[in-house]
Amino acid sequence: MVLPGGHFRGRYIVKFNELGPYLREDQCQDHRFFFDCLAVCTNIKPAPEKREFWGWWLVLEAQETHFDYRFDFGLYDKAGQWVPAEIKRDVDRQEAEASLQKFFPRLEALMNELNAPLIPASNFEPSLSF
Repeated sequence: MVLPGGHFRGRYIVKFNELGPYLREDQCQDHRFFFDCLAVCTNIKPAPEKREFWGWWLVLEAQETHFDYRFDFGLYDKAGQWVPAEIKRDVDRQEAEASLQKFFPRLEALMNELNAPLIPASNFEPSLSF
């Protein structure tokens, strides 16, 4: 499948993996790519596989000439699912936001390099500026 910038899906997967541990290949589809970050552990007492985290997730969807993006913040729960939620503790929210603000410019630079610009999805109002 050829995506924006004239590149094949596999090339995007390789490049996205170079950005670090953010890409979740098992949650990607043909023209949709899923990234996330478990920024702050809510409680270190449970066993690692039962811990919950505050963080963010970001979805890219290929269009003809660009990629739409949207992201959200919330809780990665014990079942391994993202739940949209307000991160109430300031320090936790700031850490989650800082990790996305660190990641997004790197993603944007990569997409520009691949001639596939990023544009907010039409139904998305970004809560952060980059």
